[in-house]
Amino acid sequence: MSILTTRDAAKTALRDALQQYDGDVKHEVVKAKIEQLCELNPTVAPTHSDRLESAEWMLISAPSFPQGEKLPNGQYAYTLGRLAFNLFKPTNLKVVIDCVKQPILKLEEVNKFSHDIVVEFTVIDSDFPKLKGLIYNLGICYPDTDNTVQVEFTGGKLSPQPNQDLNLWKQVFNQEKSDNKGLKEAFTSFILKIIFGLVPPNAMNNQTGEITFEMKRSPKGKSSILYLDEEIRINKGDKGTVVVLQRSL
Repeated sequence: MSILTTRDAAKTALRDALQQYDGDVKHEVVKAKIEQLCELNPTVAPTHSDRLESAEWMLISAPSFPQGEKLPNGQYAYTLGRLAFNLFKPTNLKVVIDCVKQPILKLEEVNKFSHDIVVEFTVIDSDFPKLKGLIYNLGICYPDTDNTVQVEFTGGKLSPQPNQDLNLWKQVFNQEKSDNKGLKEAFTSFILKIIFGLVPPNAMNNQTGEITFEMKRSPKGKSSILYLDEEIRINKGDKGTVVVLQRSL
């Protein structure tokens, strides 16, 4: 069997395992398939590769946000707060992730790229309308080594998906409403302001329903590219979190 055929078989095996085990990268079968594919990585110095640029990637492993709840249908539910540093209200609103995308676009500054994480969600809280929205965790990245990128998060945005009832959206996501935080959430907000220069979410844009926040001193991290070709990318964060993404555009 040729190397190309072996690699294609390994990619198929990984996709099948992710589907069978609901994207759980910690499952022993999935871990083994990831390791097998990474051994066949065709891209030397992936952080400098054209394969990484100007593409939209979609997460095909399970979301890695903290404290998610796996539903019987295999989807993952979170509170709105868990998806965006507890910065958007209502923080305890229950939502389900429909998909996670990551556009990587070359920026004007040399060797810098967008590193946005775009979460498409649906509200599943029985006390609220079933609205669909988008959370953008905005960031940039640039090569640190041939295999590792430095990532800097710069802010975030909450907005409705197309064709949503804007009046309902405004009622649910009005940031001026009271939303009492626990001590842990309040402390987290305080730390974000002090360390990262957090500029809290602004008032909602009445025309678009959009709400944004900014971090003037970007939180930083590193991400290693374990595998990269025209279809699949596998990354490992500096805390050991592995994600598998598939090119969607």
